[in-house]
Amino acid sequence: MSTYRLNSLLSPRSVALVGASPRRGSVGAAILGNILKAKFGGKLGLVNARYHEIHGLTAVRGLEQLPFVPELVVITTPPQSIPGIIDQAGRLGSAGAVIVTAGFGHGAGSFAEAAEREAQKYGMRLIGPDSLGIMMPGAQLNASFAAHMPAAGSLALISQSGAIAAGMVDWAAQRGVGFSGVVSIGDQLDVDIADLLDYFALDGRTRAILLYVEAVKNARKFMSAARAAARVIPVVVVKPDRATQRVGAVGTHSGTLASSDAVHDAAFRRAGILRVSDLRDLFDCAETLGRPGWRPGKRLAILTNGGGIGALAVDRLVELGGTLAVLAPDIREKLDAVLPPTWSDSNPIDIVGDADAARYAAALEILLADRGNDAILVMNVQTALASAEEVAATVISVVGEHRKQNARWAKPVLAVWVGGEPKAVELLSSAGIPNYPTGGDAVRGFMHLVHHRQVVDELMQVPPALPESFEPNTEAAKRIVNTALADGRQWLDLIEIKQLLAAYEITMVATFAAADPDQAVAHASQIFARGATVVLKINSRDIAHKSDVGGVVLNLTSPDAVRAATIDIMARAKARCPDARISGVIVQEMVVRAKARELIMGLADDPTFGTVVVFGRGGTAVEIINDKALALPPLDMQLARELVGRTRVSRLLGAYRDVSAVKADAVPLVLVKLSQMAADIPEIRELDINPLLADENGVTAVDARVAIGSVAPKFRGRGPAKFAVRPYPSRWERHIQVKDGWRILARPIRPEDEPLIHEFLRHVTPNDLRLRFFAPIKEFTHQFIARLTQLDYARAMAFVAFDEATSELLGVVRIHSDSIYESGEYAILLRSDLKGKGLGWALMQLIIEYARSEGLKEISGDVLHENHVMLDMCRSLGFEVKSDPTEADICKVRLKL
Repeated sequence: MSTYRLNSLLSPRSVALVGASPRRGSVGAAILGNILKAKFGGKLGLVNARYHEIHGLTAVRGLEQLPFVPELVVITTPPQSIPGIIDQAGRLGSAGAVIVTAGFGHGAGSFAEAAEREAQKYGMRLIGPDSLGIMMPGAQLNASFAAHMPAAGSLALISQSGAIAAGMVDWAAQRGVGFSGVVSIGDQLDVDIADLLDYFALDGRTRAILLYVEAVKNARKFMSAARAAARVIPVVVVKPDRATQRVGAVGTHSGTLASSDAVHDAAFRRAGILRVSDLRDLFDCAETLGRPGWRPGKRLAILTNGGGIGALAVDRLVELGGTLAVLAPDIREKLDAVLPPTWSDSNPIDIVGDADAARYAAALEILLADRGNDAILVMNVQTALASAEEVAATVISVVGEHRKQNARWAKPVLAVWVGGEPKAVELLSSAGIPNYPTGGDAVRGFMHLVHHRQVVDELMQVPPALPESFEPNTEAAKRIVNTALADGRQWLDLIEIKQLLAAYEITMVATFAAADPDQAVAHASQIFARGATVVLKINSRDIAHKSDVGGVVLNLTSPDAVRAATIDIMARAKARCPDARISGVIVQEMVVRAKARELIMGLADDPTFGTVVVFGRGGTAVEIINDKALALPPLDMQLARELVGRTRVSRLLGAYRDVSAVKADAVPLVLVKLSQMAADIPEIRELDINPLLADENGVTAVDARVAIGSVAPKFRGRGPAKFAVRPYPSRWERHIQVKDGWRILARPIRPEDEPLIHEFLRHVTPNDLRLRFFAPIKEFTHQFIARLTQLDYARAMAFVAFDEATSELLGVVRIHSDSIYESGEYAILLRSDLKGKGLGWALMQLIIEYARSEGLKEISGDVLHENHVMLDMCRSLGFEVKSDPTEADICKVRLKL
């Protein structure tokens, strides 16, 4: 797994600091000082050949001279020394290292390559180089050169910037926000963002993860880890460089629209990660997420002693898409009974400027009990009539009682104390009530939670491998592309594009190729016979945008006009592009649909995330209008509808005035078809349909461009070569017959299997659960089961087995690959009353077949010595069985593939 040995790095029992120093201002001295201040309780060894003693602690010349083997080695020495230090640590048995040193270089012959090679020899994990270090309050370990040690808390921070990590820690110290861990990952030579997402998502002390991301190293691995983590806890990201333009040549509008920042936005959305725009937003998120957890709706009640600040908060709420809670008549009656007649009688609940602590308490208790709101924002403007500190203390008391009585589903309460004394803010922070400088900040913090729930809801969608609503002619489509590639071409011509789209049941206007004026007239005559008019377009593989060279003539009504226009277009194109190869003209039927909407949709190839689906408002000014939305494929109809709904042009697809609505789902269906085309034919690099006309009769492509090229798989493992998100692997559904003719259906697990897993576990004895999980299990939480059922099939797979006759769930087998996709760790669990029927054997064979197909080199697992049935099965399947040298009651089983 990608969490392999990370516990030894982030919660070590022993640490060695190589490069420890007494010299003030040195990194070695700063890290040593922080380790000592944090009062690390494990063994600490110092390595520096120049000193025998540092701050009263013995220092040695090398790691081998320490009286113990350090689990974690922290290194601050020059780059050239580090590969040797890692080799020495690996030979001793250290689990990993944090490399603070920068300047390693990249690629063949670099110190980075040498360090990575040495680490891989021993299975060591590396954080860094160029890392600020790690801060793990739960382990009382501050192996960093940050100025402060964060307090213990429930936020994990993973940052590619040491400065950002240090700044977040300083901010948190001022606000009373604590961390379960802070990791500065630096250059991600080994341990990357995905590994740490896996680790903290499984960490019971972590309630939310904050990310500062500059670059994603392995998109499929990142998406897999992010999707898994976000299904369990909130994940929030800041990514800079929003203005960075796409690098490299782009031949289509879709390619231009798919900027790097827009693609990252789409990826974060698909992963269920909430993206915020800057550090202020990240701080607001931390303020909200770092407090007792909740998942609110979007209805906010505002309790205030100042109407003006309440009104400003409402403006911000509406602007961000929130909803102002409505006060029901019975709630207004209850408030009438405890508030003066001059209260606002509506939300915001303005309890008037002379409100004291008792009035706040009375109103707040009523609002906390009101089911008509999902969260409450309490605002206070300090006056000479009431103590802001007393009001804060009273609010804390009321909220505390509410949390005590509703431990599981406490209602969120946020606070703004305007002009209040610092003591009031300190009281609110220490009580775990998120508080903000302004109402706008508080509303933004609240809406971060709302938006997080929305992206997680979208995340639960599991796209099928192939949409069921159509059957594309995949072979014909591949033949078109392969023929063009064999010709040495990079673009399909318009006739080939029409055939390609037809293979995926995408309608395009009648289109013909003409080499000269006579052929153009002949094709045009067929169109005239239908009572339509004609469009002519220059036909050249070297001219990307026809209208730019005067290569389009519309609404031709006679053969003579077609002949003259053909001669004119070809001459004009030759004059403006003398080096272009002119093949003649394209003759198309002129589509006159006055009330049709002009749309664009297509495919682009991002260097990090692979294939991206693009949708927006079409036409010649598509880049200027810049009304677009992007999504990572695969898409199903729900995801496609959501993609369309994120554009401004989507508002025009419904009916308005005398314009009929676009045919239901006609537009999303084409997006699903393009997504499937990208999965089937990875040689398609870019694709534009622009414009796609849409009205009440359906959709028709008027013009299109398709760029092609040979493809090298972008990601490890099987699945579409350029998809960062793998589709549901329906091809792995199997009908299996075991002993006595018993028929079993085995298929990949789905999120909706969670209730079935809960029922299944009721049929597993406590002892069998202990053999599977190595410890007694009293309760299976939603979070625990969600981790089992909600896979994205990139690094993990689980098969569930059902009785074909009764549809009862009988067993589960799963495998999770390591971070470099070479080895997989398996686990299996069956109903206790079904042993000896051949089900376990069948599921083990299935998971072995799957691992081989994925290109894994071996399968491994841990089995208790007393689990004789499992060990016997492993031996029969060809596994090597050995005792674990570090855990006497565990056997290591391994099967070479």
